[in-house]
Amino acid sequence: MKQRSLEVQQCTLPIRGVFRISRGSKTLAESIVVRIGERGMVGLGECVPYGRYGESIESVTAQIRSVAPAIEEGLGQQDLQRLLPPGSARNALDCALWDLRSRLSGRTVASFAGLGETLEPVVTAFTLSLDEPEAMADNAREFAHLPLLKLKLGGDGDLERVRAVRRAAPKARLMADANEAWRPDQLGAFLPEFAGLGVELLEQPLPAGADDALLGYASPVPLAADESCRDLRSIADIRTKYAFANIKLDKTGGLTEALALADAARAAGMKVMVGCMVASSLSMAPGIVLAQKADVVHLDGPLLLARDHHPALRYDGATLFPDSQVWST
Repeated sequence: MKQRSLEVQQCTLPIRGVFRISRGSKTLAESIVVRIGERGMVGLGECVPYGRYGESIESVTAQIRSVAPAIEEGLGQQDLQRLLPPGSARNALDCALWDLRSRLSGRTVASFAGLGETLEPVVTAFTLSLDEPEAMADNAREFAHLPLLKLKLGGDGDLERVRAVRRAAPKARLMADANEAWRPDQLGAFLPEFAGLGVELLEQPLPAGADDALLGYASPVPLAADESCRDLRSIADIRTKYAFANIKLDKTGGLTEALALADAARAAGMKVMVGCMVASSLSMAPGIVLAQKADVVHLDGPLLLARDHHPALRYDGATLFPDSQVWST
């Protein structure tokens, strides 16, 4: 017997300009929004299909619809973890169930997550898309007032890109993300120079599954596992190669496993980064919960959009504020 309703909607939002990484570029942010209704309350969740892992709007929508009967019959969050694998479909449903539980109970998600009654604002890194050095420098100059800039890199030419950005934004803190684009020989060629330029963190220089060159490598810049860090099963491999675990809800399959992964990373002696896709405020809001446990926060998705979800989260420069009108924080 149905206890709930489930709605699945595809959403497309325009990006400001072009968002470019080593694997390609896009001008639209495509996502899937889930609404789960029960007793007059509605829980919301949003996911971004992860092409890197073979997901598409169509495949993720089909995956969500395949478990619709179980959701409508009252499936709980822990049962969802067993019913679906980690990935964006489970993320949308898991976040919607967190939101719904909060609205039905009158308790905050923060309290259910063991974080007290309220969440604190967080300061996010801001992304500069991959481009030619001078174009990235122009972009950096525009956003040099923000405290932490994240540079998308692509392999050859990356040292020139970082040098150009540093000249354009001499006071900004810098981190970078190679998105698996480097060769092993580029570690020694680039990272000592990056350290001298004040780069504080580099995400995923080598391809996931081909990063054994990092075993025993004393990197002059702390390294973060991104594509190599998907879910709880990743910890055994990445703990010996990386200093940080970059946790994204679309990889873990929702807030439930993301919180567990953050605890596991800490227990393994790693630091925690929370990351995001280019997506709306609805996608960022659950990430603020995870960000309470993070050393580095990257939740700037809405700042890259020409139009956001309504209602939207509030950003004051790089400071992001939780808002229960968007999602039950």
